[in-house]
Amino acid sequence: MAGRYDILQQVLQLDPKKDCQEIAFLVGTYEYPWLIRKALEFALFRTYGIPKSSRLLDSTSQFYSHGQRRYDDTTLLIAEIVEHGYDSDRGLRAIKMMNRMHGKYDISNEEMLYVLSTFIYEPIRWSTRFGWRTPTHHENLANYYFWLEIGKRMGIKDIPDTYEKFEQYNIDYERNNYAYDPANRRVADGTIQIMLDWYPKFLHPIIREVIYAMIDDPLRKAFGYPKAHAVLRWSVPMGLKLLAQIVKRMPPRKEPYLLTQMSTPSHPHGYEIEKLGPPQAGH
Repeated sequence: MAGRYDILQQVLQLDPKKDCQEIAFLVGTYEYPWLIRKALEFALFRTYGIPKSSRLLDSTSQFYSHGQRRYDDTTLLIAEIVEHGYDSDRGLRAIKMMNRMHGKYDISNEEMLYVLSTFIYEPIRWSTRFGWRTPTHHENLANYYFWLEIGKRMGIKDIPDTYEKFEQYNIDYERNNYAYDPANRRVADGTIQIMLDWYPKFLHPIIREVIYAMIDDPLRKAFGYPKAHAVLRWSVPMGLKLLAQIVKRMPPRKEPYLLTQMSTPSHPHGYEIEKLGPPQAGH
């Protein structure tokens, strides 16, 4: 289809390191905005398989008492940085807010490193599996450099200095730290409940099974979840691949899809960056 690859051609003319903010914007708001949003949601979901991390989240009770608000606020803070860039006024304010939120808790550098790595590699993995086109290494490098700079602004130390080294860190960290813990299960259950609440109750059982079908075995065991039926383990990924083929045949997006311009359940009339996050972090 005419123009379907125009954004890709534009991206390939840019430098993956120097122009990573522009590439992140183009890919995230034009090429696969829905898919990357879901991948980032799943990136956070993966961190709940680490007992040390999930125990801290569990202790705040935020997922149970203010689940939708926490979901919306996290989504908006990330969107502010992606859509405006980490050097923009709004991006700087969003990063400052994230630092204030994290500064309230005792979070180790290695935990922060792992979370950062999921934001790089989960979108790449999802786009590779379910995107309407396969992301190029050029784009993947840009995503690495984009989040590398955000990590530096968040005070994260010892970030691996190459794409390949950081990916290996991500893989090794999960292999060495995934383990079942009741806190993992409670935080995962709370997160899934947020998603279930978006749909009528009669759909909840099947949606829960669909979510189980998207979870790999190490993470599933860390949550203590049952294995999804074999039919769903095959049909859910196939459904996403079919959706990708449909998207591929649709006209290219002419305007960016901006989450910061969308209404959310928690902020139907807009929001202030400094009031996003848990109350103790600024409101």
